[in-house]
Amino acid sequence: MMKAFIFDMDGVIIDSEPHHVEVEIDTAKRYGATITEEDLAEYTGMVSLDMWERVKEKHGLTGEVRDIHEHAHTEKLKRLKESDLTPIKGIPELMKKLSERNIPMAVASSSPRAYIEAVLQKFNIEDHFTSVISGEEVNQGKPAPDIYLETASVLGINPKDCVVLEDSHNGARSAKAAGMTCIGYAAPDAGDQDLSMTDTVVQAIGEIDVDQL
Repeated sequence: MMKAFIFDMDGVIIDSEPHHVEVEIDTAKRYGATITEEDLAEYTGMVSLDMWERVKEKHGLTGEVRDIHEHAHTEKLKRLKESDLTPIKGIPELMKKLSERNIPMAVASSSPRAYIEAVLQKFNIEDHFTSVISGEEVNQGKPAPDIYLETASVLGINPKDCVVLEDSHNGARSAKAAGMTCIGYAAPDAGDQDLSMTDTVVQAIGEIDVDQL
């Protein structure tokens, strides 16, 4: 029985992936490497610091990882503030249905907390969430289960009673490793993501039937 609903954020609440990819490709170029959108697909859902460590090792970026990460983070915040992005279609309606049924909602995102908060404030939905956890605040980021186990702990709800909405392979692995039910969202901008380990896959947020969870 569902007692809490946990949202990933990038690609689930906000279609931020195109912005992220642009910033990451530009950042890699700034630090001496040429990478593509296809190169980045395997890192979707990961904590950005972990991602940049792997990208630096694989593609030979110059400079310190924390400097690279900070540059990309600053650029992402800037583009977010300048953008006219709105919540992904179906998200406001899903949140309304969950609220009407008194189901606690949380965000468990690999993004830095400052970026998570900026998104929620931009959409004026921050008050809907009982808990917000960043992947940078737990020992291991996705695909490890830490972020989802921490979110369940903060909510005071058994992981088996939590339902997660994820769009990435790494995120889905994290949710399932935590023992949660996971809905995979086949987001059009998430790249080629293997969601086969999820309990169900939807092509649109509106396909989610809250009363069947």
